Amino acid sequence: MTEEVTFTVANFVGEIMLNRPQKHNAMTPKMAAELQAICAAVDADDAVSVVLVKGAGERAFSSGSDLNSLAEYPSAWAFRNRVIYESAIRNIKKPVIAALKGWVLGGGAEMAMAADIRVAGRSMKLGFPEVTRGWVGGGGASQMLPRIIGYGQAMRLLLTGEPIDGEEAYRLGLVEFLVDDANLESEARALCAKIAGYSPVASQSVKAAVRMALSSTLEAGLRYENEMNTLCFSAGDHLEGINAFREGRSAEFKR
Repeated sequence: MTEEVTFTVANFVGEIMLNRPQKHNAMTPKMAAELQAICAAVDADDAVSVVLVKGAGERAFSSGSDLNSLAEYPSAWAFRNRVIYESAIRNIKKPVIAALKGWVLGGGAEMAMAADIRVAGRSMKLGFPEVTRGWVGGGGASQMLPRIIGYGQAMRLLLTGEPIDGEEAYRLGLVEFLVDDANLESEARALCAKIAGYSPVASQSVKAAVRMALSSTLEAGLRYENEMNTLCFSAGDHLEGINAFREGRSAEFKR
């Protein structure tokens, strides 16, 4: 691994950092492959209960794909078979929190949409400028945005390519928390620590059940939710949760 994508673990929180601040953390194919490898390993790592994704420096979370790298694809077919780094984040089974600051553009915005919860600094500028460059965002914007903010607002952002600020992103529901820039990392880490303190089986089951709601009927989703609860009860963490509540202490769940 190079140092352009780093991964550290502390207190059951795994931190992925896009570390190319001199280029606004723009993604190259090599970085995409490294990110994919990290994300694939996260689910098998018992030391990780929650994942935090962030960008290095103060200017950007990520400006998306490096345009020079995009120009190097020899054909449309080669581009089609690229590593889709946004999907690497979306496929993580554990809860993923994104800490967003500065520029969050194109593939960077799609990585943010792939997270489960987004914490944004007030100076954040989020946008999908792909249409102004002559293509469609390839990391899921056309599919995720309508699910999050509705058809009309999704079309506005995707067809104009114009960025929005943190306040508007919060108003639209694109980010769940809006904080002062100076507090962004501490707030995001506090949220990760809170979730990491819960049962890993329960938190992953919550994510799986809610994700199912995006692609299933209500009846199928309810059946799946019941399956997830059965899994949680089979793991036995509910007994620790009940006993901790009765005894007035913090639960200590199995890892």
